[in-house]
Amino acid sequence: PPPPPRHSRAPHRHGPPKSSKSIRPFRSSEEYLDAMKEDLAEWFNALYDLDMAADTFLEALATGCDLCQHANNVNRVAMEFQQRHPEAAARVPRNEVVFQARNVAPGSFVARDNVSNFIRWCRQDLGIQDVLMFETNDLVLKKNEKNVVLCLLEVARRGSKFGMLAPMLIQMEEEIEEELRDQTCGALGAPRGSQALRPESPAYPGQAQRVSLCDLRNLDELVSGTAGFWGPGAPRLPHGEGGLLCAPTREL
Repeated sequence: PPPPPRHSRAPHRHGPPKSSKSIRPFRSSEEYLDAMKEDLAEWFNALYDLDMAADTFLEALATGCDLCQHANNVNRVAMEFQQRHPEAAARVPRNEVVFQARNVAPGSFVARDNVSNFIRWCRQDLGIQDVLMFETNDLVLKKNEKNVVLCLLEVARRGSKFGMLAPMLIQMEEEIEEELRDQTCGALGAPRGSQALRPESPAYPGQAQRVSLCDLRNLDELVSGTAGFWGPGAPRLPHGEGGLLCAPTREL
């Protein structure tokens, strides 16, 4: 009989990353890309009790097995969320991603097929725009790591709307969005947080996951309105007490 797929158990909705580093300015786009990969690796490790290293994170995903299993977990969590909140007008992914998990070598035909199935799910079920998508060779042959990272961040962002664990960058992005939304509501005299639907599970312990299903812009919409991110003069936004959020995903 075929072996059970990896990560067949429910992904964690609680649990901190291995470290929580202070936000700091980055001297180059390469430094920021490395920081995003580190954040994604810690997020994946926290979800599935793995031990992926940040510098080999993308190589560890090159078989496509972990990506496809994560896609199926997003499907399940999204369906559970819809059952709890039938009034929510969120796009819910439904199609199971078929993949092969046994003896898959990176770069093999089977690995490419797995990655291709994950990409198809991102496009068709999540509706991720092409500007945030990657091609099979971008991951398998490491031709475009930036596109892979951006796509995985958007996948994580969509999953967080259904109550899944969120990477720290997505968590901070949503905090800033809510702060701006609260300021706008205050200026208009509207009650704050009136449009937010909050899942039961926090992104990380001690921090409530703030989610709005109607007015959070996706990364594609933010990309189309911003230029020049990947230069060393990337914008820096104040965050918290004396903190800086440097070139966050909302500015990509």
